[in-house]
Amino acid sequence: MSRSLFAADALLPQGWARDVLLAWDETGRLIQVQADAQAPQGVPRSAGPVIPGMPNLHSHAFQRAFAGLTEHRAGQQDSFWSWRTLMYRFAARLGPQHMEAIATWLYAEMLEAGYTSVCEFQYVHHDADGRPYADDATLSLALLRAAQRTGIGFTLLPVLYQTSGFGGLPPNEGQRRFIRTTESMLCLLDALKPVCEAQDARLGLAPHSLRAVPPAALQEALAGLDALDARAPIHIHIAEQTQEVDDCVAWSGQRPVAWLLDHAPVDARWCLVHATHMDDGEYERAAASGAVAGLCPTTEANLGDGIFDFARWRAHGGAWGVGSDSHACVNAAEELLMLEYGQRLVTRQRNVGADAAHRQVATALKLAAVQGGAQAAGRDVGGLAAGQQADFVVLDARHVALQGLPAPEMLSAHVFASHRTSAIDAVWVGGQARVAAGRHALHDEAAAAFVAARRQLLED
Repeated sequence: MSRSLFAADALLPQGWARDVLLAWDETGRLIQVQADAQAPQGVPRSAGPVIPGMPNLHSHAFQRAFAGLTEHRAGQQDSFWSWRTLMYRFAARLGPQHMEAIATWLYAEMLEAGYTSVCEFQYVHHDADGRPYADDATLSLALLRAAQRTGIGFTLLPVLYQTSGFGGLPPNEGQRRFIRTTESMLCLLDALKPVCEAQDARLGLAPHSLRAVPPAALQEALAGLDALDARAPIHIHIAEQTQEVDDCVAWSGQRPVAWLLDHAPVDARWCLVHATHMDDGEYERAAASGAVAGLCPTTEANLGDGIFDFARWRAHGGAWGVGSDSHACVNAAEELLMLEYGQRLVTRQRNVGADAAHRQVATALKLAAVQGGAQAAGRDVGGLAAGQQADFVVLDARHVALQGLPAPEMLSAHVFASHRTSAIDAVWVGGQARVAAGRHALHDEAAAAFVAARRQLLED
């Protein structure tokens, strides 16, 4: 099997290049990315421009089976909090077989939609009664199997969850499957580490949020993680909702991001998921810490969270990436479109995402999101460069929305003018083709299992 590909056009970290030869070794790591090359005889040619695969930096896999089931008015006013109550009811019914079937289909969907890796923020740990399974890692292992089977790159982030609100409020009934002591979390990480290493997955930790992890537990968990792996990624939900900000101020006298920066060693290992509601000082300090802002535009829109101040974050040099979170939408290009359109609505300007280096919005957003997503994943998936994993997407140059256009405009059409997924021809992960002619090999089988699992959950 060839370990090389020739592309007439490819999006490299510095921008678009012509006549690019990509070559990788037996481990799936790029060893050559040569522009202005001659096409070697016998080397396959891509069907269109090659762009880097997108890391999905925030996923709750099981919620894919819940997408579309809350789009009805449940009271006088619906919000994130009313949605969360319904989500808890769904999570209470989930079994290991459901988790694996849902995740397998979701990860195949992600690959077909241009994601080549995913960070799984995994907080359903126990059985329906809140008791640990005989194998405490049962649900995490189901996710690892789904990732391995589909071939998507994987960062597993077991979630520490202990309280229902600031000040140590006891967990509620809907949270019983999530709750762990700090000691049990560290034991889980220790058990999962060799399993992750065996399939080249990355293991990290996700303190769920400041409202769910008391300060002492946060410090103890971070110290334990450092002892296991001092470079492991750390993700946390923060400042997603204005009520969360108000509750944090009432508890501590500080806003959530400010409190975290003052009380935890936030640096480039951290991903601040959402970080939607920050003040001027928080934007500046959080960006300076090196942490990645984990933006989930379609979920944030679906839940009515609010809109991140993208221009302010970039003005401070902040890193960022995108995630599909609750999976109301599973599409890498769609997240970039929603991010750009949200900023346009707020600023009443166009082409907000362009930057000094790249006037094309899709190019600028794609390159930045890949870099930030790779940092959040803790994996070498930062684009088409030697030393990085050979994760890439081939656009379909024959697609009616792309046909006849220069490569930068093809990417723009993919993001802003196609059905997005439909303009993808092939997806490669670690030098292996996982999607061909727009379809994953498991598409039909995984879809049928997903539908059956969802039907059983709704019937039960």
